Amino acid sequence: MSFHPALARTVPFLLSAALLIASGFAIGVMGQESEPQQPAPTKKRTGGGRDPFRKYEAPPPVVKRTGQTAIPSIQDRIALYKAQKLAAMQARMAAPKPTTALLLSEIEVIGISRSPRGYAAIIEATPIKLSYVIYPGEQFFDGQLVAIEDNRLVFRHETVFTDGRRELKPESKRLRQPTQVNSMTTAPANPAVATAQP
Repeated sequence: MSFHPALARTVPFLLSAALLIASGFAIGVMGQESEPQQPAPTKKRTGGGRDPFRKYEAPPPVVKRTGQTAIPSIQDRIALYKAQKLAAMQARMAAPKPTTALLLSEIEVIGISRSPRGYAAIIEATPIKLSYVIYPGEQFFDGQLVAIEDNRLVFRHETVFTDGRRELKPESKRLRQPTQVNSMTTAPANPAVATAQP
């Protein structure tokens, strides 16, 4: 059997090319096998895992016992106010107002007046029997004065619970109604002077 001379020259070339390609595949396979096999990372299942073949059941709600935080006594609040005032003075900052030690339930509205700054209210702190002039925005221990109207004050009352939650609700306080003792002090001393006309 005799091959054509051109074919005789191409056959060794084709055989060497095939051998080269085959050795390349062998080296690639050997290269892949020489790498150490690492197992795929798997998640460790703990007892808290959910079975994917069961219907989802919501966990029972956790009921926290919450209540209002304890409100300190008036003496403790006054001591806290004095400490805040001293710290503010040492830091050369504006001192807090004395009303920051008062609860909304501890004040009575004595009067409402108009001033150059707008409406002002005169309140009395019942536990310490002191009067203050306040303006909208004034802070209290458990709230803030929001507005002054003709016959009442509107506050934003803040309730703090033991779990850290805060609840805000509006609260209003009307002018104190005069009692017999107060009406006696406001009556004119001499009725003849009160009725005198020019």
